Amino acid sequence: MAAVGLKTHIWANNTRSALLLAGFPVLLVGILYGIQLILMGMGMIQGSGGSLGADMALAAGMLGWTVPAALVVAAIWFAIAYFGSQTMIDAMTGARKVERRVEPELYNLLENLAISRGMKTPTLRIIETEGMNAYASGLHEGRYSVTVTRGLMQAMNRDELEAVLAHEMTHVINKDVRTMVIASIFAGIISVIAELVVRGLFFSRGGGRNNKNAGPLILIGIAIAAIGFGLAFFIRMMLSRTREYVADAGSVELTKNPDAMISALRKIEGRSNVRAPDEVQLMFLDNQPDGRGLEGLFATHPSVDSRVAALVKFAGGRDPGPWTGEPSPPPGFWTSVPTAG
Repeated sequence: MAAVGLKTHIWANNTRSALLLAGFPVLLVGILYGIQLILMGMGMIQGSGGSLGADMALAAGMLGWTVPAALVVAAIWFAIAYFGSQTMIDAMTGARKVERRVEPELYNLLENLAISRGMKTPTLRIIETEGMNAYASGLHEGRYSVTVTRGLMQAMNRDELEAVLAHEMTHVINKDVRTMVIASIFAGIISVIAELVVRGLFFSRGGGRNNKNAGPLILIGIAIAAIGFGLAFFIRMMLSRTREYVADAGSVELTKNPDAMISALRKIEGRSNVRAPDEVQLMFLDNQPDGRGLEGLFATHPSVDSRVAALVKFAGGRDPGPWTGEPSPPPGFWTSVPTAG
């Protein structure tokens, strides 16, 4: 970041995100092809009656109508998610919208950050949970939202909370919050397809037609579908990981306070658990597995240690080390009792 500047990293991240998102439709085609081979091998789709190559060619020809059908379903899904994404996210996380009169200090921090960039203040939401986390959501100006948990508010001092809000505002400013919402929609489509296939295979007894190429067709189909699902997961992981480093740097640019962002990350380390579907957790400030090793390797977010190291190296921040649980801010500052409305 020190060598080429934050804007270059933002441009590179957005370009990479666009390329990765473009891969989802390609994966969808590959997964459909694999599923068709499996169904043909199980006798649920009639084969060519010839060689393995002829059956595979027949399955490829069927993509001429299965892909358009899948794209229509995906388009309907996308339209529903586009207009109802925030409602669905709120329902899955328990987030509720709050006004300035309910949380004036928190709202003012968010409003000041928005004003500093000439933006409309995003809607503020709170999740009543002890877990420390936050996320930004929304697809365009006027529908952006920033959500924080009650646990985060209770643990952070003013500067730390401002740094977290600035991190989420950076996602809004860079438009990668829109990228993540779209990626979550695509991932949801693929997840539903996977579940339907698994359920179909589990309950299927075959279609009554024997295919001499059944074994190879099923094995090849499973291999192709598995590769497609694996790549879809990898794309989701890469999108989430790359954007967090840039958002941390953007928080420092907005607040001019790298120490506050580092301190906030140390406080949420190991305390960020919030119950939500995987597609929503991709948007969280932190989403680290409890374990290490391979579990950490496939985490959707970079580790707190690596994020702190980047802020120390490129932003000149100081690392206080793991949080020992020092007292929270004075009662009543960020811990106002929730009120109706």
